[in-house]
Amino acid sequence: MSLDQKNAEAATLGRLNAQLDQSLGSFLATIRRERGITRMLVLLLLSFGLFALLKPAVFLNPLNLENIAIASPEIGILAVAMMLAMVTGGIDLSIVAIANFAAVTITTVYSGIAAQDPGQAAALMPLIVLLGLVTAAVAGLFNGFLIGVVGITPILATLGTMQILNGIAVVWTNGQTLYGAPEALTAFAKTTVVGIPALFLFFLLIAVAIAILMNRTSLGLKLQLQGANALAAKYSGISSRRVLMSTYLVSGLLGGLAGVVFIARNPTASADYGSSYVLLVIVIAVLGGTNPSGGFATVAGVVMATLTLQIVSSGFNALRLSPYEYSIAQGVILIAVMVFDQLRFRRSKPPKSRADTAPVTP
Repeated sequence: MSLDQKNAEAATLGRLNAQLDQSLGSFLATIRRERGITRMLVLLLLSFGLFALLKPAVFLNPLNLENIAIASPEIGILAVAMMLAMVTGGIDLSIVAIANFAAVTITTVYSGIAAQDPGQAAALMPLIVLLGLVTAAVAGLFNGFLIGVVGITPILATLGTMQILNGIAVVWTNGQTLYGAPEALTAFAKTTVVGIPALFLFFLLIAVAIAILMNRTSLGLKLQLQGANALAAKYSGISSRRVLMSTYLVSGLLGGLAGVVFIARNPTASADYGSSYVLLVIVIAVLGGTNPSGGFATVAGVVMATLTLQIVSSGFNALRLSPYEYSIAQGVILIAVMVFDQLRFRRSKPPKSRADTAPVTP
């Protein structure tokens, strides 16, 4: 290799390293500047206060508050899974199908064994749940393979996986609802700890685990850098293939955990449960501070966004408004937040210098 070629290569690597440093600096500055938590906390308190004033007798009823806490986990876990995919610059449209497939697997195997020996089915319940989680993790790993190894665009890869899993589930169940979920899961869903539903505490535990993964591990930093600047991450020694496969593996596992929550709340399983959840969890992830282009997300923001939309849903029910009006409210909230973010971003941009605006002369 000639001296000129070596100098050119060194210059290219220098530019890429500078680009990586700039992306990392911008990423850390974004974390310090906002984190999305303050905004979501304000929205959460405003929505709670509004419906508490409009319908105090219904909305502040302890049973209604408990229902909000019980309904939040299945949506929240899916939103955290979607957040992981989005922070790498991708998306996971198959996450609800993965959750349903895990629920169908658990219900089918458990009810089949329980029909022969109920005692054995109860004893094998942990292994049956583990089987459902393994199937979900395999589906997530398949997504990671398609995206990270084959190179298919995430939206198309996960759309294909969603269709495959939905089709298998429909054929498996003959399009019918399955009954006979493990009774231990149903009992867990009814359990409370100091008045707080155990399912909600389970959701918070998962959120804390993912927050630690994002902020305290090398994988968390790598997946955020992958979303911030994939090319710079590649030239800094980060294996895009491994990062994407690991990300979608964890996303699939979270989908499996959401499937467990599905059958804990409602001891049935079907291929089309939560068909509207995909768009809802995307709204929650973005509303919670996830950058749709990748590189930045906050788990705490996603948790509060989940609670906010559940509060709005419960408040609309208290006011006897239709689900269609709730869908309108979701869109209005999302667009309002995005407009606010864009305005704030434009105001925070440094003004252009004269050197930047001066015409280039030959």
